[in-house]
Order: sequence, then structure tokens, then C-alpha cells
Amino acid sequence: MNLAATELFRARWTAEIHEEWIRSLLADRTDLSRPRLERTRDLMSATVLDCLVEGYEDLIPALTLPDPDDRHVLAAAIRARADVIVTANLKEFPPAVLVTYGIDAQHPDEFVHYLIDLSPGQVCRAVRAHRASLKNPPKSAAEYLDTLRHQSLPSTVSALQDFADVI
Repeated sequence: MNLAATELFRARWTAEIHEEWIRSLLADRTDLSRPRLERTRDLMSATVLDCLVEGYEDLIPALTLPDPDDRHVLAAAIRARADVIVTANLKEFPPAVLVTYGIDAQHPDEFVHYLIDLSPGQVCRAVRAHRASLKNPPKSAAEYLDTLRHQSLPSTVSALQDFADVI
């Protein structure tokens, strides 16, 4: 969310995408509750102006992806005129399909590393703000970078290492 606030990109999602991440987190994390995650969802949508994509459903039947359940993501990207779908699930969004719509799929690590190259100062301010918001427990810059490494963001961590004193 801190990166979306930099306005280096325009974050977009749908109610269906929100529901997917909420269901997934609830399945993996028994310490979380639906009301807490719904509050997070609402804060996300309130923080990023014009983030909710609507009116994409009519596109879904005409789309073909390896996992038909992911067609809604592509449909929303098409409707939003997105350039990139940021996903760790790259195999479900083959370049041969996406090129038809002028869309690329990027792993979050590639996407954030690109943002660092684009505007390191803005990204470092966003990272610093995110790290400062972590209270339970707070994290040092090194601990924060280690967390990112464990979240499959090695390229991002490598790029941020040079800015460890300001994040």
C-alpha cells in the first residue's frame, strides 16, 4: 500500500480479487479473522483512489487461460487498460495470451525492482514508512529485508541493500 501511494503506478483490483486473498489468508492463518481482513480490504480501497475495477465480467467467457478461475484477473486488467498483472503465479498468465491484450505479467520481485530503478527515493520512503508501521514486533532494516527475502523478493532485497541506512 505504501508503494501504491507513491503514484509510480496505478494499483487496480476487484472485489473478487479481494475475496480471493481474504479466503487464502484465512485458510493459511488461523490467527486472523474475516472482520479484520475485511477492514484491511476497506482501508486498501479507501487509500488508493479509483482502485476498484468493475464491469469486466462480460469479458470473462471469451478469455482462455491455463486456469479458467484466473480469467477474471485478465478481464479486469483488460477493462482497466492495465499494462501489467503483478502475480507470483506467472505460469497461469502465459505471455502468448497476454500479448494479445498488450499486457505483461510480472512477478512482484521484478515489479518492485523496476520501481526501485525508476525512483529509488520514492520507493525507499515507502519502504521506510512500511517498516516504521510494523510494531508487533518492530523490525530493523536488516530484519525487514530478511522478511522480504523470505517472501520471494530476492532481487528487491538486493536492490534495497544499498539503501539499508535510509529504509
